[in-house]
Amino acid sequence: MKVTVLVGGVGGARFLLGVKELLGADAEITAVVNVGDDIWLHGMRICPDLDTCMYTLGGGIDPERGWGRKGETWVVRDELAGYGADPSWYGLGDKDMATHLVRSRMLRAGYPLSDVTAALCQRWQPGVTLLPASDDRVETHVVVDDPANGEKARKAIHFQEWWVRHKGELPAHRFAAIGAEQATLLPAAGEAIRGADIVLLAPSNPVVSIGAILEIPGARAALRETAAKVVGISPIVGDRPLRGMADRCLAAIGVETTAEAVGRRYGARSCGGLLDGWLVHTGDAADVPGVVTRGVPLLMTDPRVTAQMVAEAFDLAGIAR
Repeated sequence: MKVTVLVGGVGGARFLLGVKELLGADAEITAVVNVGDDIWLHGMRICPDLDTCMYTLGGGIDPERGWGRKGETWVVRDELAGYGADPSWYGLGDKDMATHLVRSRMLRAGYPLSDVTAALCQRWQPGVTLLPASDDRVETHVVVDDPANGEKARKAIHFQEWWVRHKGELPAHRFAAIGAEQATLLPAAGEAIRGADIVLLAPSNPVVSIGAILEIPGARAALRETAAKVVGISPIVGDRPLRGMADRCLAAIGVETTAEAVGRRYGARSCGGLLDGWLVHTGDAADVPGVVTRGVPLLMTDPRVTAQMVAEAFDLAGIAR
């Protein structure tokens, strides 16, 4: 069984735990991971979504925060603050920083991000092949108001600054995938999508996680060309995001925060979209033309519960496990 999952962030990492729980060692699981959140800070390349997946699947994640390392210390962060070194709004833990240092050194030596990720995973043994969506630099930026330069002036800031520094409270006008036009989908990611028995869209942010992957040339084509069924899992439960601020991201692009609206944004493969099936939370309505929908419990309280969600996706796709 070959299973490919498009993921981003904490929700995506926890969903992968459910995939592993259901399939164990009997499947070849590949995760195509968002790189739009990646950023250079303090001379280091930080890849939040790749690291969150790696730590979560490898047993090193902080279970309370859902990101970063468990048992973390913050000595270097506090020392940087003492120097007034920018950006003070993005705190890096001491253990986590070691990962960024190794990655940055390898990138500067000429290794592509996919090879660097594979090398880092040798330590963590996530049990899932983690692939960055692209080896090219693609970053999500957010267009916000710039009152310092005029009443109607606007500027673009990195998604991390909007999300972490401003907590998503600055009104966003749109999102821009900087570098996407020159980027290409990682060839191994395209092969994993086209060669899968089933492709799953994790319940990650549909705008800046899954959506950022789809901005990379070749991603949508691979999803449309695969012979596998493509089943998405709604990140919206009861008109609210499962976690994070997907509602603010959806509002910025004029999409309602409902399972139906997100499903319609992805669209049906039969109509040029991406989905064959769409799982929504029990009680949520979702009429997505051309897509088979089903209501099931979507709260990922633990890997066993999440595994049942994954099993429903397999059943919707008509695949026996």
